Amino acid sequence: MEALSTYFVEETFCMRSRDEEEDEDEEEEGEEGFEIQDQLRVSDEGNRVDDEERDNQESYNDETEEEEDEDDCDEEMEMIMVVIDEKDQPKRGDSNCSNTAGDEDISGQTLEKQTAAQRFKPPAWTPSVMCSLGKDIYHYAGEDIVIYESIDSFGAVMWPAALALCSFLDNNREEVNLQGKEVLELGAGTGLVTIVATLLGAVVTVTDLPDVLSNLRANVMRNTRGRCRHLPKVEVLSWSYDLEPTFPTSLYRYDYVLAADVVYHHDFLSELLATMKHFCRPGTKVIWANRVRMESDLTFTENFKKTFHTSLVAEDGDMKIFMATCRKGDTEKEWLDH
Repeated sequence: MEALSTYFVEETFCMRSRDEEEDEDEEEEGEEGFEIQDQLRVSDEGNRVDDEERDNQESYNDETEEEEDEDDCDEEMEMIMVVIDEKDQPKRGDSNCSNTAGDEDISGQTLEKQTAAQRFKPPAWTPSVMCSLGKDIYHYAGEDIVIYESIDSFGAVMWPAALALCSFLDNNREEVNLQGKEVLELGAGTGLVTIVATLLGAVVTVTDLPDVLSNLRANVMRNTRGRCRHLPKVEVLSWSYDLEPTFPTSLYRYDYVLAADVVYHHDFLSELLATMKHFCRPGTKVIWANRVRMESDLTFTENFKKTFHTSLVAEDGDMKIFMATCRKGDTEKEWLDH
């Protein structure tokens, strides 16, 4: 009996020991589970932090790109140049021209009171023009005129005498009445003079060399279609001594012959003068605008005066506009020859 009691005590003790060991194992497993959960939680938090940092970085990059785009837009806008007609320029002494604020920079150094642009006084013929990349917008005859230039040829860019002649025609509509008049333009280039003449009511034949005709036609049609009663006629014309076979004077008669900046450094000045003379019939007026640049320009001007009855109708520095008619004796001789 005593031995049986001892057996139950030992068995009970062994069972308690096993239970305690199992409890300890469960506690250890529980602690390991908590540690794993802690590690997973830390990992999740780290992933969330990484995600937040990545989102913040992407947001920063987007903001940076937007700022760069805005800076690019600002730079592009700064490239836009507006040249204002002289009549709109503030007069000397105008309070709007004074530079009181902003005359000192951050370091305290005094800025120049007058910049190079302020010192430059635009000529009287300078139009209202807004220039930007790819196109220029001019304002004549009450209309905005969009002109595209081409770098493929000297004739496909805007030259200053064209602006001077457009201003002259627009501001002297009574003296030079183009309503319903037949007009020929020589060496039209971008076509601005033709467009202005057409807007003023003229029936224009616009001419130039084949390499500039495509851009010329596009500019002319873009600015006259739907605005003008008569659309300009675009033709190829190479200056020559003998134009009678291709442009007989019996068919091609004009009230005005216009030419702007056609005299420069080229080898066809004599042919140009012969072309002007060919189209200048009794009743025709030649209006030629040009900026004097070199000695050959002065030589052409002297020959022009010898060929036609001329008068200087506008002048601004080296920019001159002549109006000419044919000499009576020369015309009679030509008619007799033909």
